[in-house]
Amino acid sequence: MALSIWGPRKPLDAGNAIAEHHRLRKTLGWPHLVALGIGAIVGTGIYTLTGVGADRAGPAVILAFLIAGSVCACAALCYAELATMIPTSGSAYTYTYTAIGELLAWVVGWSLILEYSVACSAVAVGWAAYLVGWLESAGIALPAMLLAGPHAGGIINLPAVLVALSICGLLIAGTRESATVNIILVVIKITALGAFVLLAAPAFSGENLEPFMPYGFGSSVDADGTTRGVMAAAAIVFFAFYGFDAVATSAEETKNPGRDLTIGIVGSMAICTLIYVLVAVTAIGAVDHLLLAGSSEPLAFVLRFLDHPVAANLVALAALIALPSVILVMMYGQSRIFFVMARDGLLPQRLSKVSPKTGTPVLITAVTGIFVAAVAGFFRLDEIAELANAGTLLAFIAVGACVMVLRRTRPDVKRAFRCPAAYVVGTLTIIGCLYLIFSLPGLTLLRFLVWNLIGIAVYFLYSRARSLAGKGRPAPGVPEDAI
Repeated sequence: MALSIWGPRKPLDAGNAIAEHHRLRKTLGWPHLVALGIGAIVGTGIYTLTGVGADRAGPAVILAFLIAGSVCACAALCYAELATMIPTSGSAYTYTYTAIGELLAWVVGWSLILEYSVACSAVAVGWAAYLVGWLESAGIALPAMLLAGPHAGGIINLPAVLVALSICGLLIAGTRESATVNIILVVIKITALGAFVLLAAPAFSGENLEPFMPYGFGSSVDADGTTRGVMAAAAIVFFAFYGFDAVATSAEETKNPGRDLTIGIVGSMAICTLIYVLVAVTAIGAVDHLLLAGSSEPLAFVLRFLDHPVAANLVALAALIALPSVILVMMYGQSRIFFVMARDGLLPQRLSKVSPKTGTPVLITAVTGIFVAAVAGFFRLDEIAELANAGTLLAFIAVGACVMVLRRTRPDVKRAFRCPAAYVVGTLTIIGCLYLIFSLPGLTLLRFLVWNLIGIAVYFLYSRARSLAGKGRPAPGVPEDAI
């Protein structure tokens, strides 16, 4: 094992050997991967965070979507190169382990818990809001104490908990089965968004875009303690764009990773960016942003405001049916990150056991599902989204750095996809993500710092001594000569 100031590094060949000798079952083609990307990206922001973004930036939330999307596009190109170069599970964690070293890889992996698990929780909360709105429109009222955590005077957000546990059960059943269900959910989701654009576009008014930037471009804190401005909104709605990186976690389960991963990552980002621009412009142009601000079901709200109650209920129903696709993909990604960390010895190795029947890591998937359900049951949507964004931004910074490091240290390795202008794109990824990180509320950054200090303590007290790479040993299934 190679060493650096960041600890041992994984050789590229050892990673490939893991895929060949102790791999997850290869069942996915590029249509599954494109659907996984769309399933994770479309829905998270458009269905749940458009209202929150409007509250932070006014009509300029459209610009916030474009800024966040541009940063993610740079990161997506970096991911595409690394995913095809290192076709094993683990995503940014594995790339950092290979290019830089174990300690930073641990920090990235620990941060990815926020990206995937906490993102699942945020979408589960958004899904629960759509369920409540849809049921209330049908004259059905659920007990208030079962619709929110203690922060809102309730006991637990039971619908959010139940949807998280249901998705967990589906993932345990099998990867291909889960991916096939996801394709169906994505079709429903795209159809609903298309219907929204067709119904709301005739109500578009330029007056709703004025003043376009009422809170300014940069981040500033209002008297009520809310951080507002275009960049503050971008740091929140950034949550709406990521998800393509979950495609990278499927590398070991992809039939033709050299081709399919590039199509899945870049293709899903391109399709979703187009969808986001259409839907965001339509929503903000059809309704005054002050009415939309803060709504937890913004698209259904717009249609009800425009006197399309039946369509609003159908869109809400489509969200109810399709939003779980986001939870499915994010929970899938998190379980694979945990799986690889356990296989490397940084977490208990029994968690990396793969079921011979389903080809999935059953135990770690169950642990992930329970964690997601707990967070969804007791925390607010905006707090969850902000914390998830911090973890993702750190991972994207690491990926931007890994592309440039490996271009210098391993220029000889074949790359099925080469990121164009890698040093420029990698640098833009890092700078853009740093800007977005420091645009997050101060309390979010403090929580993120505390989270990572806990993670570093866990590493030095538990993981470092048990690391297989630190002991000069390969992961399970890898022959000694692979290292």
